[in-house]
Amino acid sequence: MTRRNSPADELANKSRSTQRPRSPQRGTTQGFLSVLCVQAAHFFRGCKAGHYLSLAIASLVLAASVSAITPPAVKFTDTRLKNGLRVIVAEDHTAPVFSIAVVYDVGSRDERNGRSGFAHLFEHMMFKGSANVGPGEHFFAVFSNGGSMNGTTNKERTLYYDTLPSNQLDLALFLEADRMRSLDIVKENLDNQRNAVQEERRQGRDNQPYGRTGEAVEEQAFDNAAYRHSVIGSMEDLNAASIEDVRSFFKTYYAPNNAIVAIAGDVNAASTLDRARKYFESIPSQPAPPPVDVSQPPQHGERRLMLEDPLARLPRLDISYRIPSSLSPDDDTIDVLAMMLAGGRSSRLYETIVREKQLAVAMNAFAPDSRGPRLFRIVATASPETSLDDLEAVTYAEIERVKAGPIAEWEIEKARNTARRSFVGDLSTSRSLASSLAWYALLYGDPGRINTRYERLARFNAGDVQRVAKQYLTPDNRSVVITRPKPAAASKGAL
Repeated sequence: MTRRNSPADELANKSRSTQRPRSPQRGTTQGFLSVLCVQAAHFFRGCKAGHYLSLAIASLVLAASVSAITPPAVKFTDTRLKNGLRVIVAEDHTAPVFSIAVVYDVGSRDERNGRSGFAHLFEHMMFKGSANVGPGEHFFAVFSNGGSMNGTTNKERTLYYDTLPSNQLDLALFLEADRMRSLDIVKENLDNQRNAVQEERRQGRDNQPYGRTGEAVEEQAFDNAAYRHSVIGSMEDLNAASIEDVRSFFKTYYAPNNAIVAIAGDVNAASTLDRARKYFESIPSQPAPPPVDVSQPPQHGERRLMLEDPLARLPRLDISYRIPSSLSPDDDTIDVLAMMLAGGRSSRLYETIVREKQLAVAMNAFAPDSRGPRLFRIVATASPETSLDDLEAVTYAEIERVKAGPIAEWEIEKARNTARRSFVGDLSTSRSLASSLAWYALLYGDPGRINTRYERLARFNAGDVQRVAKQYLTPDNRSVVITRPKPAAASKGAL
């Protein structure tokens, strides 16, 4: 059967042209410094004292060079269209590609009771066609033009992105505007995508080691209903979703005044804004969605939960402390505290628990961004035969050691540099830059905050890190979930 040409195909065919050569790569100062630091680390690796000395030397080398590797400010335009859509455009002509990131201000925190999983279900629905794009044609149009695309959902937002050669800007704008305007919401699409999400849950959560643990951590630590359920939702709630529910959800949350479009890469800012107006500005706005209650009563005492997991091979320790939203002045200090505790093989918890005492095979600490209540999480996968009591006790002892001090400046600078490296990675491709600009606009209300990250990381000192640890990492403010492998059922013997 001959495949029909959709409007998406016609736009793509119309705009195909020879790509211009890639711009020369930028300097490699950071790479040289990384090599120098690695050489220092290997030179002194012979003893434990030498190991710490190598870390100090490496950190001092990086600290002395921060001004040389500070990324240039991201230049962008930020415009609000008549229908409320926010359009951010950043030019970067390093390569002949661009990315568009469309962020809708809807995540699992917006779901009402009994309708968990709706935001993630809708991520799937958005690829099932619209007025001028058939089911699956969004994929075909992007991939056949050498591009990539996907969507993700978390508690705060739903993100869609397309990365394409720079001569396909009209195609990307058309595809995203068409589904914002006229998503094809019919029962057949709902049923098959509900089944797809349920299968995703079975494969990615229900039949994976520690799959239940992540949900249990949030249920144990949060009292706020908006944040204590998982993004993927429950089977029961997904089964209860009706076509009327889905249409109402789309009208409420997939409106231009509830979205941000960020475009980064080999584009002209003025021309791109004009094209965005052409495709998006006629989409009608909708009443603002209901606000999310982000309040949470204080916690007064440790909470504990024990799980048995038939798929887990090793015990796991999850410790969570309540911390304020990412809008808190302590946000950057919390990030550095996480890096210092368990941000890599040279961090305190990894050095003591994994490398020295060999109580765990993996150790991590992180604090996901959120506009509401969030958690400072420490996750340790225990070594075989390890006493979980010992693992937990040593973890708390290391936290208390941070509080008591002293903390050397090189250690703070090393954690800062780890955070800086992660941040620079967020600016390294058109996709990550577009996604970051849209996310900063949603999270902080200001995409320009992307240009102050380096400066903010330099403002605090060891005393600030200790203050944050003392304030939030306390016994009464923590929740502990211990996951143990479930013993195999006893054999009934041979017949």
